[in-house]
Amino acid sequence: MSYADQVFVDMCRDIIDHGCSTEGEKVRPHWEDGTSAYTIKKFGVVNRYDLRKEFPAITLRRTAIKSCTDELLWIWQKKSNNVKDLKSHIWDAWADENGTIGKAYGYQLGVKYKFPEGEMDQVDRLIYDLKNNPYSRRILTSIYNFQDLHEMALYPCAYSMTFNVTKEPGSEKLVLNSILNQRSQDILTANNWNVCQYAILTMMIAQTCGMIPGEFMHVIADAHIYDRHIPLVEELITREQYPAPKVHLNPEITDFYQFTPDDVIVEDYVTGPQIKNIPVAV
Repeated sequence: MSYADQVFVDMCRDIIDHGCSTEGEKVRPHWEDGTSAYTIKKFGVVNRYDLRKEFPAITLRRTAIKSCTDELLWIWQKKSNNVKDLKSHIWDAWADENGTIGKAYGYQLGVKYKFPEGEMDQVDRLIYDLKNNPYSRRILTSIYNFQDLHEMALYPCAYSMTFNVTKEPGSEKLVLNSILNQRSQDILTANNWNVCQYAILTMMIAQTCGMIPGEFMHVIADAHIYDRHIPLVEELITREQYPAPKVHLNPEITDFYQFTPDDVIVEDYVTGPQIKNIPVAV
């Protein structure tokens, strides 16, 4: 059965059984009817996935791997903040009158900085370092720019990636490992979406740099389940589990900026039914 399913079920069970409730506290999110959206939360959830063993997609319900790749490339490759550049409508609720989410996410990754080697944005810098100084302990990105927070529609949730290279005994190829840091996560709507996204990012960057994707670690400071999601999660984690899908990249692509969602090949993805009409707190 999918290892990602086991991780997801254990995490949800722990949050529901041992988490802290925010009910009655002052909270920012609200439901569409204006009611405060309370959560049950756990602090400091850490999950690890070995991409050499299997792709970390849950099978309890389907994760839209192509769509999550599209959003990932919107941020990391297009470096866009305009919702018109995104095929899905997941950011529409946060768009301003110009159709942007302000100086958030992709905008931050497109900002160029001065380095001894010349001007580069954060994505180009990490690729440069992985190719030229792979054992550096300084290969990371961060989009939590305090100077621009007031011009962001939403403070970044997934705000930092750290990359670290290792080498296995007897192997000529280097292994690319990564850590995603999130300040906050809505577990039902976003957990496996983000896991699949940043697993794919690690795979793409590894292929770009001639490496093997290794461990992906997901660190969540505030892992929460909304009050109206609890019955949905309780049902979801009792479902039948299936083997993880086989996910690989088009081997012809070695330039990060040439990847498209179609270059992510998904095979044998058997899942339970989708959960429809999940209420989303804004």
